[in-house]
Amino acid sequence: MDSSFTNSLESIESARRPDVDWHRLSTAERIRWIELEGYVVLPDLLPPDRVETLRTELDEMPTTAVDYSEHQRGVRDLQYSDCRNALGVVALPAVTDFLGKLFGDELICTSIAFARSEPGHPGIAIHADAQPYGSKIFGVTASSPCLVRVLYYLDDLTPKRSPFKVIPRSHLSLHADGIPYERYLAHEDEEMVTCPAGSAVVINQKVFHGNYPNYDDQPRRLLAIAYRPAWAGPIAEVEEYDESRLSGVPEDARRYFKSLNTRHINFDVPNRPDDMGRGAAGIAPSRWGNGA
Repeated sequence: MDSSFTNSLESIESARRPDVDWHRLSTAERIRWIELEGYVVLPDLLPPDRVETLRTELDEMPTTAVDYSEHQRGVRDLQYSDCRNALGVVALPAVTDFLGKLFGDELICTSIAFARSEPGHPGIAIHADAQPYGSKIFGVTASSPCLVRVLYYLDDLTPKRSPFKVIPRSHLSLHADGIPYERYLAHEDEEMVTCPAGSAVVINQKVFHGNYPNYDDQPRRLLAIAYRPAWAGPIAEVEEYDESRLSGVPEDARRYFKSLNTRHINFDVPNRPDDMGRGAAGIAPSRWGNGA
């Protein structure tokens, strides 16, 4: 098990960083960013008082350390917890409205988790969340062909406090280096993304990403919520949500906890079905606005 630090403290100062004002992006430009670059930042989604409420609520949860470091800890399956404030974020309109436009389909929430990178955390290895055949870590749910993860940061991301790391456009590679089961300690084209607490990074599950070490004296906490469109079911049956244990999910968020095996596709589609259209805005370059 490699427990090496992904980056030295000295190297963080010269890390490549995107030069973009995330506040100024239109919806079309945000769609372009996540489709082309593999991620996009949605700034200042949660006000400070709501962030503080979430921190207080989630800090009370018992966490489990990952196998490579006691300083990277988390909680899975928050949908079965009493964390109503965290579960309420699943239905945050600013995000669900954006994802509705991105997918053009109804949303299904596939997971919700809490993660904390404590001081001394060596950095998460660069990886992709997409696992087209499933995996021991992610299960069969990760075989969904289309999924995004929304990473809500509950602490300011600074260069020393485990900021987000990404290799832009890596999800577009057809090379064997881009096999989604590969992992890397670091990469010459990795970029550092920082943002204030209450912001979120939305990632295409296929993009290679991770985070930097925590050289700060404070933890970096995040709430991670995954969504997929209704058409994009997993390759095999997965265990459904236990409805009897979803009592803590607020009513406005319950509609996103549909069957995890939902798969709206036509397996028997013919070569030339009746009533084919002659246009589709969702695959037109114009979906990116004037920047297309």
